[in-house]
Amino acid sequence: MKSLIDHARAFSVHVAERPDEFRELAAGQAPQALFITCSDSRVIPSLITGARPGELFELRTAGNIVPSYDEQRPGGETATIEYALRVLNIRDIVVCGHSHCGAVGAMVRGDDLSAVPAVRGWLDNCATGQPSARELAHAVQQHAAAQLDTLRGYPAVRERLADGQLSLHAWYYEVDTGAVSSHRPELDGDFRPL
Repeated sequence: MKSLIDHARAFSVHVAERPDEFRELAAGQAPQALFITCSDSRVIPSLITGARPGELFELRTAGNIVPSYDEQRPGGETATIEYALRVLNIRDIVVCGHSHCGAVGAMVRGDDLSAVPAVRGWLDNCATGQPSARELAHAVQQHAAAQLDTLRGYPAVRERLADGQLSLHAWYYEVDTGAVSSHRPELDGDFRPL
């Protein structure tokens, strides 16, 4: 924790060296995409994409799960997606799964999660159900692509798709190699290198 605190203390010096850039950020945001990914600490959207501050609007959840839309019980995920589309006017949503994913691995293996009931409940309520695959990489890819179907159940997503103002993307990031592949529905749903 000490290194994180030291960096946070020194960060204002970094900002002072680039005042115009940070003044512009303070004036508002206009991100290029909503990037939905796992909470896993090894997955860093700005590192993967090279995004600068203000270029990505991020939503991080265990297993990059997009919960089903429920107007009666909106959660932070739903609010983030709605805000991204209706306020920030984002035109692209990326759902990015990753190798070595503990959440999807637990779903595939049917792990006993009784010691972590909130995690179990979150995974049990996954709108896509249990990913079925022989290997974890394929399961994570299927899972990321399935989240796009869940997104299509959101009114704001449906409206923007119908108007041709939104594109949905599913990516798969390999933690150990840095390789990123993209879902290609036109190629039998395979994931191919970006």
